[in-house]
Amino acid sequence: MALLHLADAQVKGKVYLVGAGPGDPELLTLKAWRLLKSADVVLYDALVSEQILSLLPASAEKIAVGKRAGSHSASQQQINQLLVAKAYSRERVVRLKGGDPFIFGRGGEELQALAAAGIRFEVVPGITAASGAAAYAGIPLTHRDLARSVTFITGHCQHFGMPLDWRQYCDADMTLVVYMGILNATAIRDGLLAAGRAADTPVALVSCASTPRQQCFLGTLNELGTLASNPQLDMPALMVIGQVASLAAQLNWFEPQAMTVPAALAQ
Repeated sequence: MALLHLADAQVKGKVYLVGAGPGDPELLTLKAWRLLKSADVVLYDALVSEQILSLLPASAEKIAVGKRAGSHSASQQQINQLLVAKAYSRERVVRLKGGDPFIFGRGGEELQALAAAGIRFEVVPGITAASGAAAYAGIPLTHRDLARSVTFITGHCQHFGMPLDWRQYCDADMTLVVYMGILNATAIRDGLLAAGRAADTPVALVSCASTPRQQCFLGTLNELGTLASNPQLDMPALMVIGQVASLAAQLNWFEPQAMTVPAALAQ
């Protein structure tokens, strides 16, 4: 399907690609908050928290475009078409994505579609899930004594259609953060173990990070499949593999049950 072009029509608006962060509305940037409060239409992903969606003005048109493992409500091409169409009829079009739109968010693809259609756009970065989930779980992604580097990957277990070479993720001093990996947890475990990563490497699965529903499941790499199959584990969830995950028990500070949305944000 070719990209939508509206003959004899004039572009009316601008598209703002906005990162919503991991879930806590207080982690929104000031610019993101301002744009949400003045939006004419908001196209949002399933990963955007209810607390953030509650900030949207009643007058704004709200369109859920899905995007969660195993349950896509709209294809990427359909989303691209919708963004272009809305820019012809609305002034302030917000494309709201969980985390940061340029980290495993397909934000670049959407901007390419807008650029091809001659639509103006801006990008508002957000706190990516790895940073937000780790911080709220008490896990420093790097640590002078435990982790010299951190790597972000997706859990699809393929790279350009080929199986991942897990050997590049086996350094004991590396923190490995896996996005969208829960459904492939057993394959991730098996790949890392076969490549030489230690079976007792600490692992943390952080569910619904920075929201009242946050939970953290701790264990070892050898137990990853069991942790991921826990029926109490809700999506979205992020996987942190490495020695730093062992610090969660000591450094965890967040109390989900005490979380409230400040009245000033809702105004």
